[in-house]
Amino acid sequence: MTYVVTDNCIRCKYMDCVEVCPVDCFYEGENMLVIHPDECIDCGVCEPECPAEAIKPDTEPGLESWIKLNGDYAKTWPNITVRRDPPEDAKDFDGKPNKLAELFSPEPGQGD
Repeated sequence: MTYVVTDNCIRCKYMDCVEVCPVDCFYEGENMLVIHPDECIDCGVCEPECPAEAIKPDTEPGLESWIKLNGDYAKTWPNITVRRDPPEDAKDFDGKPNKLAELFSPEPGQGD
């Protein structure tokens, strides 16, 4: 089992999870984070830290596309180990539907 970042991270991009990760397995895109599945040690400390509840164990049903997205983008986006402030409008996007289709950016973030 590993953990996976799902759609509610898009445009929320809270980074509380980054701060608690003992193995630095988060990678930063322009408007969301992903978890590298080969680096995650399944400790679970990140899941309760996410205010948007966007981190899920990969054993939950229906996450196949998110497992793939996390794995793919973790290979190209920069590593992020230091928490920064979320976007000012993060709360406006928390819980919005269709975030992947309408808001997701494949562009990398700034990383550390």
